[in-house]
Formats: sequence, structure tokens, C-alpha cells
Amino acid sequence: MYTLILLAGGSGSRMKKNMPKQYLLLAGKPVIMHILERIDRIKEIAEIVIVCTDEYIPLIRGMLVQYNVMVPVTFARAGDTRQASVKSGLKSVKTKNVILHEAARPFVSANDFIRLMREPCENVMYGTSIPFTVIRGHDTVEGVLDRSELVNVQLPQKFNTKILLEAHEKAEQEGRLFTEDAGLVFHYYPDINIKICEGMVYNIKLTTSMDFVVGEMIYKEYFVRRK
Repeated sequence: MYTLILLAGGSGSRMKKNMPKQYLLLAGKPVIMHILERIDRIKEIAEIVIVCTDEYIPLIRGMLVQYNVMVPVTFARAGDTRQASVKSGLKSVKTKNVILHEAARPFVSANDFIRLMREPCENVMYGTSIPFTVIRGHDTVEGVLDRSELVNVQLPQKFNTKILLEAHEKAEQEGRLFTEDAGLVFHYYPDINIKICEGMVYNIKLTTSMDFVVGEMIYKEYFVRRK
């Protein structure tokens, strides 16, 4: 059995709305509920830990009732960084394995979660190849990167709970910040195999208002026409 940590603490400042993006409507439904409804149908997920700010807990509780989500849900307080939020959620996890997902990625299907869980490897991430040319630099070009060696990181990700928590504790002790967890685990446990599964082209993260325009098209194409 698995616990799923759903990161929903983002402020959505780049969206320039009066509410974080995970609570805005997409195809007539709050973004976060697209994920929760799909997770609710997966029997291997025993519990969901939603990491969010305290002010939005009543709103989420109301959504859980409205959409009849049956899987047990607990809440953890969001931190000042994504990394701190993951660690906060991990404190509530009692299962051997944990799945991480972001509330701003509503386009994963139930099968995407199931495929992750059925991978024999304990530590697994989704990733896609990078289709564009990339360079290293700030004001000037500082180097060339080989895109064939790079991977666009996607969520959900699956980890051994003990290993992930230990990696977070080491990072906190050293004052290191990571933007995602596969890289964090690899940094402290380079001998542990982290499998990369082929990701999904539709699994975008909603960041700007334009992403919502694209998201409506993704929803119609992948979750309405292809049901």
C-alpha cells in the first residue's frame, strides 16, 4: 500500500489571480479535484496527505465532501519552499513507500499512477526527452549542454519512504535546496537505482494563464475523447 503526498501549497503568484492555481476551475472543476478523483479510484493508495496552507483546508474539505472522495485524507502544513513542504508531508507517512505529486499537474491518469506503482524498482520517476536546444548561461553564453543527456522531470514520483526522509534530513542539515526529489535522493544516495519511466506529453504543470488555455485543450483531447 502507498501514501500519496499531494503538494498544494503554492501561491500561484505567476498566475496573477486572487486564488492559487490549484483551486481555480479547469473544465468546470477545481484543478486539485481532477487529481483527487482519479486517486480515489486506486485501491493501492491507502491515504492522501495534502500539503497546503492552513487557510485553504476548509475549502479542500468542502471539495472532498462535494465530490465524494472516500480515500482517507490528512493535512500537513506547507513550508516556505517546495522541499520543506515535502518534508512536512513525509512526517505523516506511515507506509513503506510514498508517491509524490503536485496539485498543479492535473493531467495524470489513474493508469499513470498504477504504472508507477507496478514498477519493481522502489524509486521511480517519470521523465521526457527535451525536444529543444539548450545552453548554459545568464547574460552571456557560458557553455553548451547535450540535450540527449538531459531529462525533463515530471511527477508523480515513487520512493522508499525511509530513504526519501533521510535524504531530506541530510539536505536540511547541510542547508541545501533542491527543486525536485529524484535529484535530492540521487545526491545523497548515488548508488541507489532511480528508474526513469517514459513520461506523458500531456503531463504539463500549470504555471501561467496560458497554461490554462492549453490545459482546456489537453483535457478535451486526452480525458474526454480518449476515455
